[in-house]
Amino acid sequence: MRQRVRARTAVRRNGARQPPAGTAQQASASFTPSRHGFAFANSWPSVPAVVVRTPVGRVGIGNAARGLCGGMVFAALDYWRAGRQPPADQPAPGTPLFGYIVRRLVQSWQPPAGVLRYYLGMLAPDGELAVRTISRQWPAVRALLDRGQPATLGVVTVDSASPLLLGHNHQVLAYGYRQQGADVTLRVYDPNSGPDDSIAIRFSTAAPAAGFDHTIAVGWPVRGFFLTRYAPAEPPAG
Repeated sequence: MRQRVRARTAVRRNGARQPPAGTAQQASASFTPSRHGFAFANSWPSVPAVVVRTPVGRVGIGNAARGLCGGMVFAALDYWRAGRQPPADQPAPGTPLFGYIVRRLVQSWQPPAGVLRYYLGMLAPDGELAVRTISRQWPAVRALLDRGQPATLGVVTVDSASPLLLGHNHQVLAYGYRQQGADVTLRVYDPNSGPDDSIAIRFSTAAPAAGFDHTIAVGWPVRGFFLTRYAPAEPPAG
C-alpha cells in the first residue's frame, strides 16, 4: 500500500491535497483512549438494549450483546468535552449510565438518514467506496483534527445487500493522525479494543482504491468510513 511520492511540491490527487515528499504532517486532540475512553471494552450481557412501556407491559428491544459501540463513542466524547473522567466500572443493565450509553447509541445511528449511509456503503464496490472515503470524507475528518477536535466516524465493514447485516458495521472516534507523503495513519478510539492507544486505520491518498489496513477489533475489513453528525450531551451525574 505504501507509495513513494516524488514530487517536491504539494499536488492534488483524487481531490486530496498532498504534502511535499518527506514532509510529515500530524495533528492530535487531547483525547486519548487510555485516559478518556471507557476502561472496559464493548462486551455486554445478552439483555434488551432498550425497554419500553406499552399498554400490555414492558417490551425489550434490541440486544446489548451485539454491541453498543456508537453509544460508547458518543458518551466518551461527551465526558471529554465536559472535562470529566468516564466511570471506570462497566454499568449494569438498568442503571442510569447503561441507559445513557444506549440512548447515545440510538442517536449515533441518526435514523433514518444515518442508517441509509451505512446501507449505501454496503452496496458500493470496494474501490468506489474507498475512493469516496479518502477524497470526500478524509478531508473533513482531517479539518476537525487540525482544530484539535475528535471526529466521530461510521465505519462500513460489510459488503452485502442484506439489511440484516447492518449491525456488523462499526463506530470509532478519530483523535489524531500522522501523514508522511501520501501515507496516512489515523488514530482511533475503538470501543471493541478498550483503552488502547495503538489502534489505527492506515491508507494512502495516492492510491485510494487500494483500501485500508486497520487494527480495529472487528472480524471484517474496513471498507470505508464517513464523518457522523455529533451533538454533545450532558453525561449522567456521578
